[in-house]
Amino acid sequence: MTVLITRPEPEASTFSQMCVDHGRKAIVSPLMEILIYDCEIDLTGVGSLAFTSVNGVRAFAQNNAERQLPVFAVGAASRDAARAAGFEDVHTADGDVDALAALIAAQHKSAAGAALHCAGATRAGDLVKALEGKNLRARRDVLYEARPIAALSDAAIAALNVEKSVDWVALFSPRSARLFLDAIGQAALTASLSRVRAACLSDAVAEQLAGMSWKSVHVAARRDAASMVELFSNA
Repeated sequence: MTVLITRPEPEASTFSQMCVDHGRKAIVSPLMEILIYDCEIDLTGVGSLAFTSVNGVRAFAQNNAERQLPVFAVGAASRDAARAAGFEDVHTADGDVDALAALIAAQHKSAAGAALHCAGATRAGDLVKALEGKNLRARRDVLYEARPIAALSDAAIAALNVEKSVDWVALFSPRSARLFLDAIGQAALTASLSRVRAACLSDAVAEQLAGMSWKSVHVAARRDAASMVELFSNA
């Protein structure tokens, strides 16, 4: 069984190794590259940090040595990244932006200062708006961007051209799903989707695939990489 992985690096290689460890073959063809800005992060008046991605954690850690502030992470991946970066007071929503806002509000950790959302230039939701709707102070610093990669790799295109060479495509975000469909169209490989299953991290990802003739579309039970790997065995 072969999985086509579209995640940016370094997450693509990490997920590829997970697939291999579970007896799957992997083809890595990132459709975005992460550019972390070199910037000053002003923590004046900040009482907590909010991360909605691993890249947000990575970008903050690269630009600031602060590790004592409480951290609120949207899910297990960003939680683990925060702990690996040296944060100890870490709280996890295991959901989406709305779940993260609810967690911050329930914990009241931002009462002593604003919650700082360490974000990318493109975002699936508006955490600051959600927090302000709960009468909590919040602001956003854009610390990185995910730049699209226009085309699939030669290895991915070659595999998709051969029947039964790709069993699954792993899609971790709505944006990566859209980029994959664009890349498939550019390579004149839309017809190959009828032979391929889509593994989606969330319903929001799966919604981007509507109207396409996939062999089947599956949504992970949880929003983490381990749950994505489970799809390859359970479908």
